[in-house]
Amino acid sequence: MHPSVKVLAHKPLISFIGKRVWPATTGPSHPHPAAPPEWQKSFSEKAGPHSSPRAPQGHAVFVEFWDAPARFSKPSSRYLEQVEIDAILSGGASLQ
Repeated sequence: MHPSVKVLAHKPLISFIGKRVWPATTGPSHPHPAAPPEWQKSFSEKAGPHSSPRAPQGHAVFVEFWDAPARFSKPSSRYLEQVEIDAILSGGASLQ
């Protein structure tokens, strides 16, 4: 039989140096080094002073998927029958 082992306080194997500091402003935008040369050349005009992820002017933004045009849902691939919809919504309880 082995003698009891003294239980020491847990010491994590990873240690973080210093406090996390987030910059107050973002750095300058630049293209990815592996981007194609034609994209690197045109990056400065595309990523203007306010490069935020928003929709281009004149394009509709859809909040809910059912508001989007039919071409985005591919309804011709397969239609669900009412029995299948009921089975999905009930979690399989309506398969009797």
